[in-house]
Amino acid sequence: MERIYIIGIGLIGGSFARDARKALPEAQFFGIDANPDHVAKAIELGIVDAAATLDELKEADLVVLSVPVDTALNVLPEVLDHIGDHTLVIDMGSTKAGICKVVDEHPKRRHFMACHPIAGTEFSGPTAAIEGLFKGKTNIICEVEKTAFKLQEKGLALFNNIGMRIRYMNAVAHDKHIAYVSHLSHISSFMLGKTVIEKEENERDIFDMAGSGFASTVRLAKSNPETWTAIFKDNEENVLETLDEYIANLEAFKHLLETKNYQGVHDAMQSTNHIKQILKGIE
Repeated sequence: MERIYIIGIGLIGGSFARDARKALPEAQFFGIDANPDHVAKAIELGIVDAAATLDELKEADLVVLSVPVDTALNVLPEVLDHIGDHTLVIDMGSTKAGICKVVDEHPKRRHFMACHPIAGTEFSGPTAAIEGLFKGKTNIICEVEKTAFKLQEKGLALFNNIGMRIRYMNAVAHDKHIAYVSHLSHISSFMLGKTVIEKEENERDIFDMAGSGFASTVRLAKSNPETWTAIFKDNEENVLETLDEYIANLEAFKHLLETKNYQGVHDAMQSTNHIKQILKGIE
């Protein structure tokens, strides 16, 4: 019987456990979390069967590490220290270069598969875990050649059963690209929400006037600040580069308005409008 250990039972770890339980109905699931209330809640919700500790990982067939990326940098080497000879360890973090580097020389590096499932919601904690979160979503795997082939097969079979699409990418390239399509989106959402809240003293006015466009744009501002502070810290160089380019575009748009260049305003939006075709397949 498969023994699966989830370290960090929040939205991602909990949702993965729900999907893995459906794909592997005979498996046993164990939870490890710095917050004991999360483990208790996960047991109550049927996400995991029992609590566990790192000392028990030698019995694991699969370990899923789904903690904030700064925590993962410290925890992953310790996890690899505890696992057995047949164990596969995967992480679910949004940045990959740092996590790959920290275990590059570890004697059990071949037991590790660096993963980033492109899935999630703005909610957190075990109560946010939902079944089907990963179905049809892309899972980016970095440095797959450094994972033992038989363990690769084990992980890929599970991802396939869950319904995920697989893409392989260099870890450094991953972090650069994800800064544009994910990290910048979260910063924009947080800062838009901050700007509006600071401007509008009466929050009732915000709620009365906010339409679906505003609500969808600031949705990501409801994300966990601890999680995203860690991500921005770990991917600081790439995030700063994307911010420089984003700010330059905002300044250019502001200048068009200041100079009453409305044709330029129109052209700037028109040149971007085809993004609806690019995103058509993922909306």
